[in-house]
Amino acid sequence: MKLIGFTLKSMSFILSKNSKMQLFYNGLLNENSTEIFFDKEESNHIIKSLRKKIGDILYITNGKGSLFEATIFSDNVKNCIAQIISCKNYPLQPYYLHIAIAPTKMNDRFEWFLEKATEIGISEITPLITEHSERKTINKERFERIILSAMKQSLQVHKPILNDAISFVNFVKKDIKGIKFIAHCQKEDKRILQKELYKNNVNKILILIGPEGDFSEKEIQKTLDMGFVPVSFGEHRLRTETAGIVACNAVSDIFLLKK
Repeated sequence: MKLIGFTLKSMSFILSKNSKMQLFYNGLLNENSTEIFFDKEESNHIIKSLRKKIGDILYITNGKGSLFEATIFSDNVKNCIAQIISCKNYPLQPYYLHIAIAPTKMNDRFEWFLEKATEIGISEITPLITEHSERKTINKERFERIILSAMKQSLQVHKPILNDAISFVNFVKKDIKGIKFIAHCQKEDKRILQKELYKNNVNKILILIGPEGDFSEKEIQKTLDMGFVPVSFGEHRLRTETAGIVACNAVSDIFLLKK
């Protein structure tokens, strides 16, 4: 198997030349892998739905930055097998964005956030249980599937980390490096997120986003005492999931401008 190192720019060029490319996922693949075995569901999709046959090329990622190119040598609809012929490694995006966000009452709204945040570019997501949270449990397995689907759809090779849900009290005890922001709706002096990102030469970013009822005054004060920077996303009050998307897009845009 041929191992090649690539930059993000070269990856964009390769994927742009393969606009109809179908990306598959197998988290167990590594640089020493020589074959990939697809399960019954994916085998059926590859052979029957996509009409792939022996000798056709498939692209697979392990979600850890590697893109594998493989050729089908068994077109069994229940057990498709492909031989890996090359592995290309791609670096992470130039920033590490961690959003700790309260799950919404309606699951579909939070799932929309997960999908779009993955497409835009996010490194880590933590469902945050606050004093005013309306939803205190999550279906992590379902959320992982949504993130995975969005990663493949947007042709990315780095899968965002989805953490277990955690209480606000326990989360803020963590020693998280980088610049830390809290977005809340209270009437007090807040800075503009984009301006703060532009003037700070930091690529590790944590943003806290509360539930529809906002963070409690006690929670806000706790973060301020710990050095979090209070920020605003604009003049309008946003839904939780919208705020999450705006935050992702703001960080992405600022790092594009800094190039």
